[in-house]
Amino acid sequence: QVQLVESGGGLVQPGGSLRLSCVASGGIFSTYAMGWYRQTSGDQRELVATITRSSSTNYADSVKGRFTISRDNTANTVYLQMNSLKPEDTAVYYCNARPPNAGPRFDYWGQGTQVTVSS
Repeated sequence: QVQLVESGGGLVQPGGSLRLSCVASGGIFSTYAMGWYRQTSGDQRELVATITRSSSTNYADSVKGRFTISRDNTANTVYLQMNSLKPEDTAVYYCNARPPNAGPRFDYWGQGTQVTVSS
């Protein structure tokens, strides 16, 4: 069983930056594909960024050029650096872990961290 704990959310002004962290425990972190998703109330959870175990990355079009996902396998941690934040980035951000050779129904999720972009 994998546990994921996110941190780093908060209130930031438009144009500002935040860095989210997600610490994983209970599994072999280096073998997992990791990702960040976000959800606003009433909407479906949407993909923000993913990073494979070989550190290939993928981003939603809405965050390309502004957000960067990275991982530190020695610290069992995945990060999301968010720059040039916009009000529409306001959401609860969730960390995701997918075991190797597994589909979405085997995903693990964190509890979420709130990001609010407002002046």
